[in-house]
Amino acid sequence: METHPHSLIVVYREALASRHYARRTIGTYERWLRRFLRFHKLRHPREMGSLEINAFLTHLAVNEQVSASTQNQALAALLFLYKRVLEINPGDLDGVVRARRPKRLPVVLSVMEVRAVLQQMEGPAALVCGLLYGGGLRLMEALRLRVQDLDFAGHQLIIRGGKGNKDRVTVFPQNLMEPLQIHLQGVKRLHRLDLAAGWGQVPLPGALERKYTSASREWIWQWVFPQVTRWRNRDTNEQGRHHLDPSVIQRSVHAAVRAAGISKPASCHTFRHCFATHLLERGSDIRTIQELLGHSDVKTTMIYTHVLNRGPAGVTSPADLL
Repeated sequence: METHPHSLIVVYREALASRHYARRTIGTYERWLRRFLRFHKLRHPREMGSLEINAFLTHLAVNEQVSASTQNQALAALLFLYKRVLEINPGDLDGVVRARRPKRLPVVLSVMEVRAVLQQMEGPAALVCGLLYGGGLRLMEALRLRVQDLDFAGHQLIIRGGKGNKDRVTVFPQNLMEPLQIHLQGVKRLHRLDLAAGWGQVPLPGALERKYTSASREWIWQWVFPQVTRWRNRDTNEQGRHHLDPSVIQRSVHAAVRAAGISKPASCHTFRHCFATHLLERGSDIRTIQELLGHSDVKTTMIYTHVLNRGPAGVTSPADLL
């Protein structure tokens, strides 16, 4: 392998892409690799090992005071480099100073508070947040929905390539079916105008774009929540549409929370927390909720038992008995 850092980064990105890592993950891992190389004055990773990795991770925890999850992300990026790209055992990593992992409970709104926030929203933002709460979706999972992922007949949402590149099925809120059908009529009109103008393409997952050259223009592959304006490739002048940018929804949620007078630090992800907690409050099985959320380990789902109104075991405060 060449020793030039740029060549190494190109090979690193290709290795991640060949293993179907998400585009955002590839970008994040690349940034960690670049920081690791700069930290060690652009030495080639083959010349380094566990000592250098430990030094970098310790620097992140002690000097930059990153969170435990951020430090673990950096470690994952470096382990991929050594094990999958360089095919080298990096050695003992037990000497790393670990960032502290604080115990945080998720922010959860009551049903009334969720209703109050959603009533402050309109248009695509209201539909997106309705899906976050009604189906337990992550924000990017909702924005990456394609027309074929809305199963109106089966009353379910199909989440493809979610966190960990896993597919799953979750509930389709009944009260969103009609609004989404009306919304899709507008999206279809927009798509027809794009096709008439010679465009109407969307990026396809994996190698589908090469395998099915015309599929990127088909209706079933279009985004449920497309951007208002088309993107343009400056080199080829080719045009298409991305899905809505997450910042659009994040700003809308922030404004709605303030307008509703909610004094909790709620965000887009709060709706997913509310989905799980409110299902538990109504007696849903923890394993079912785990599957709907797409958690690999039920321990991750168990955190929602700690934020129920009456505690994980239905405990009543002794003050309420006075």
